[in-house]
Amino acid sequence: MSDHEFQVTRLYHPSHHVPSLSEAEAWFERVFGRKSRPMAEMTRDAPASPGYPTNYSTFTPINDVLFDTIDPKNYVLDGIQRYPTVDEPHLKGFGWYVKDAVAAYRALRSLDIAMVGQMDQVADGEDPPSAPGSPMPIYFTTPESAGLRYEFLPQIPFPLDHRLAEGWQLPPVSDDDPLGLERCSHHTVLTDRPERGLKVVVDGLGGKVIHEGRNEVLGARSTYVHLADAVFEYAVPDPDTAAHADWIGNAPNDTYHTITWKVADLDRVANQLQAQGIGIRTRTDEVIIVEPKNALGIPWGFTTQLTPGDPRSAR
Repeated sequence: MSDHEFQVTRLYHPSHHVPSLSEAEAWFERVFGRKSRPMAEMTRDAPASPGYPTNYSTFTPINDVLFDTIDPKNYVLDGIQRYPTVDEPHLKGFGWYVKDAVAAYRALRSLDIAMVGQMDQVADGEDPPSAPGSPMPIYFTTPESAGLRYEFLPQIPFPLDHRLAEGWQLPPVSDDDPLGLERCSHHTVLTDRPERGLKVVVDGLGGKVIHEGRNEVLGARSTYVHLADAVFEYAVPDPDTAAHADWIGNAPNDTYHTITWKVADLDRVANQLQAQGIGIRTRTDEVIIVEPKNALGIPWGFTTQLTPGDPRSAR
């Protein structure tokens, strides 16, 4: 195991920006069969940090993923709304828990990857910026240098992260799960410069390229990286595809496009989607891709096969 690999311990969470938290919570309960917990839950018995909002975010535990939904209108720090308001929901970024946040920060800096703190201040010192009113280091890459806004912080006690409970293990498929989810297969990032994202996840963080090839369902040339507990697809979409249309809205930066889930049975997935009025964009013997219109703006993927070379397939 390399020094890089032991520093990155777990995917923290995907971030999804929406115009309505309540609608997103209702959608996850109806379609995924998962209940969400608001960030404000953490401050019911203790006061929140002064000036730090708790009404902007809700967390949904989905097997090995902690999914974070954000209403940008409510994310106001120091009197400034930090993310632009959205009319349509879309995935925005993700980040990692790191065992040594200072070492990870310095490794990224050594690769000339630009970063900022939580208040968007430029992070150009030898040590990373910390959270407002706290010594905890927290920092983000800039999309211009890294493709996406990636987040980094230590693995601190976080009551809303179900995976941090003592003895937690990936649960078996439940008979009550309407989609029959096993685990997250991979996260897809769209790009025309895969080397930019790979510089972060491979060169900076020690991830391992496990597979390269065509993704015919997506219509893209893809590189797959295993890092910590997850797999990330960096996909260069073909022109005139739905993926290309999604990427071009953020160009020249990258786009966090979708999450694909490993499932027990595609028929079970298709039946649930049909029952909930969610269209299917693509179906093959191994994959279903949904229409994002009625799916929180995400073309969710469901598959019966993990990526070739995924070391988790042997577990």
